[in-house]
Amino acid sequence: MIDFNIKPLSNELDSEIKYKIDHKTKPLGSLGLLEKIAYQICRIQETTTPELSNPHIVLVGSDHAICEEGVSPCPQEITWQQMLNFANGGGGIGLFSNVYNMKLKVVDAGVNYNFSGIDNIVDAKIKNGSGNFLQSSAMTLEECNNAIANGAKIVSELHQQGCNVVGFGEMGIGNTSPASVLMHLFCNIPLEKCVGAGSGLDKNGVSKKLETLQKAVDNHPNLTDPIEILAQFGGLEIATIAGGMLKAAELKMLILNDGFIITSALLAAQAINSNVMDYVIHSHHSKEGGHALMMEYFKAEPVLNLDLRLGEGTGAAIAYPIIQGAVAMINNMTSFEEAEITDTTDQGIRVL
Repeated sequence: MIDFNIKPLSNELDSEIKYKIDHKTKPLGSLGLLEKIAYQICRIQETTTPELSNPHIVLVGSDHAICEEGVSPCPQEITWQQMLNFANGGGGIGLFSNVYNMKLKVVDAGVNYNFSGIDNIVDAKIKNGSGNFLQSSAMTLEECNNAIANGAKIVSELHQQGCNVVGFGEMGIGNTSPASVLMHLFCNIPLEKCVGAGSGLDKNGVSKKLETLQKAVDNHPNLTDPIEILAQFGGLEIATIAGGMLKAAELKMLILNDGFIITSALLAAQAINSNVMDYVIHSHHSKEGGHALMMEYFKAEPVLNLDLRLGEGTGAAIAYPIIQGAVAMINNMTSFEEAEITDTTDQGIRVL
């Protein structure tokens, strides 16, 4: 297991950052969440003049043998077909990462398909799909640790290329099942509140899915170690993303959280090292059932609420321009002094 050295954010510059934000030509707090975002990024980068450079979405794919139990209405081959689509700039994330000038890196962590010879897909394959965790485990401990290490390596390479902001996306038919179980175990929320329709189950399908996942959980009642939980019930893409998040935090990069599946990876990452949360901005409220409860668990204040539930990292990409705006505000918005406007901040009459 990699030992991630994630430092909690320093408060050394807090007063300087707050002063700079408060003395822009606006009423105190009037830019709301933008001010909080700017403040957090300044603390991450330990500067009052933050920069966002070489932003990336890392999209990781894997298949899931739990689909053998009928937990998804979609055929497994959609996973590899979509991976090829993303690699060619297609899909929602292909569009939005291009529109918002984010680079897209597509990673195979465990897709049941041979992508050899395809330059636009990174080979980080552990095996051809996460195992059926009702019958055995999604991964062995070694496989899980290798997936975590792969995610860390990918993010480390991006950092060496000047990237300091990274969002994550996923592709994997059936992956709401492992995400639901991870949510249940890491948040201590009843499983029935964690299980939803995924990519289109009807009421009976959701009931069967819940029954299947409950049986799987009941088979392993005493798991408490986060790596063991991730190995038993997670997915290869989820473990890879968790490793990427942990390395990004260690390298003091900004992490853009996405929807239900990505947040399950964040839950695992937090359980491994809670300091990772200092480096996270939650991009949006997903419409996928359990995501709202995940946000409540984190006491999060997501940037957007657009009823998104596509996944792929699309929420992170769509939120990125707002994050850019927050950075532009603290760097470029005129101050009272620059504009030669009377600043009443210190007289106690500028209030929300």
